[in-house]
Amino acid sequence: MGYNNNVMFVRYKLLSNMVAMWKRGELVEKIDSMPYEMYPRNQKPKGRCCIHKERAVVKYKSMAMLGFTMNDEVNEMDSLSMYAKRMLERKDVDLQNGAVLHVMDEACSSCVKINYEVSNLCRGCVARPCYTNCPKDAIYYDKEGKAHIDHDKCISCGKCHQVCPYHAIIYMPVPCEEACPVKAISKDEYGVEHIDPEKCIYCGKCLNACPFGAIFDKCEVFDVLNRMRDGEKVVAMVAPAVLAQFGKPMEHVYGALRAVGFSDIIEVAYGAEETIRREAEELKEKIEEGQPFMTTSCCPAYVNLARKHIPELVKYVSSTGSPMHYTAAYAKEKFPDCRTVFIAPCASKKAEGAADANVDFVWTFRELDAVIQGMRIDIESTMPYTPAETASRDAHNFAKTTGVFTAVKNHIGEENLEGVVIADLNKKNIAMLKGYAKTGKCPGKLIEVMSCPGGCITGPCACSQGGEASRRFEAEVKKK
Repeated sequence: MGYNNNVMFVRYKLLSNMVAMWKRGELVEKIDSMPYEMYPRNQKPKGRCCIHKERAVVKYKSMAMLGFTMNDEVNEMDSLSMYAKRMLERKDVDLQNGAVLHVMDEACSSCVKINYEVSNLCRGCVARPCYTNCPKDAIYYDKEGKAHIDHDKCISCGKCHQVCPYHAIIYMPVPCEEACPVKAISKDEYGVEHIDPEKCIYCGKCLNACPFGAIFDKCEVFDVLNRMRDGEKVVAMVAPAVLAQFGKPMEHVYGALRAVGFSDIIEVAYGAEETIRREAEELKEKIEEGQPFMTTSCCPAYVNLARKHIPELVKYVSSTGSPMHYTAAYAKEKFPDCRTVFIAPCASKKAEGAADANVDFVWTFRELDAVIQGMRIDIESTMPYTPAETASRDAHNFAKTTGVFTAVKNHIGEENLEGVVIADLNKKNIAMLKGYAKTGKCPGKLIEVMSCPGGCITGPCACSQGGEASRRFEAEVKKK
């Protein structure tokens, strides 16, 4: 679901530069000059009206990287260095301040909400199927016979778009709204998009969908780095999807984590072993009690979907905790004085981590990659490191589609266990889940639900995408 684009390159290059300044102890001193260095006086703007707008956007993106949202802005005249000082001085982080996902309104281009428009490909044909099929008489013609749409009448049904023989009528979505499967994003009176935390499931689809990079997940990178610098014991808990991310030997990837400053590393696949055991036992109990089916619970975006949008589905959701939950509990038991950092492929884990007392911080893979780049760490040159805890191949396979279902089936020992796999929380699949919940009928006993196509290995905050991610993952998991 995640993918690479220029917005992402710029965003994480920005974070990488800020990490480099932090490492040199120059963040407060140098950060105010960053917008001007990126957009000097004679440089042409890239997609915005002027370099002054570009500089303002850089400022607010930098604020987001420092862990602030627009809600934290008291005075718009405050400099970046002031925010850097506040970041260095803060001790506690309230992840819910401004919500996990938020819009930096300076970066939002206020996309015009006109879904259908007639392009210059219109030939003014005699058939006029667009006119005859419009249910609201929203199509009219100019003196040259070219079609136009009266947007005061148009209801965006798309019939004109479907029947035009020249494909002259184009569909223009508002990308973030189009990507959101639960209609959690809408415009305010100024045309700026806002995310409703009461509806948002933190799936992160909007993160990559916005072509202007206006949507951010709350960043805790510097809060972790500051604690490392202060000598605190910080333990990295790395999601199984890491096997698909960096294209380097895993012992050197873990070596890079140690070079960043992590005291120890625990693979979250170790916690997945407990999830497998508990989920398998729970499924057997539910079947014996006569419950028609049970769904998995390790994807927090799906759990939020059920709680916020399909309440009748909640009773079918497994009560078993996620691999992150059990890994964090183990980490706190092993290192009572440590700070735990879950490293994940998605933003939804930031919401889950905020609600788990044993999870102190959450980084994404993209953030980790930016930190490694900012610290000028060559992964292949690091001292190799292997975590002490081990896990089965089934536990590592939690990161891909069918992985959870297969692990539970193998643990139960029923080869004929019927299941349903849903990999992508799109509108079609959400409607399917609503149908299962309403009727209480499902073609399988266990429904595996993951927010992202392909599973966690292609999450919205993953570094590697598509077939490349799958190939990397399969190659690494064979070593387990």
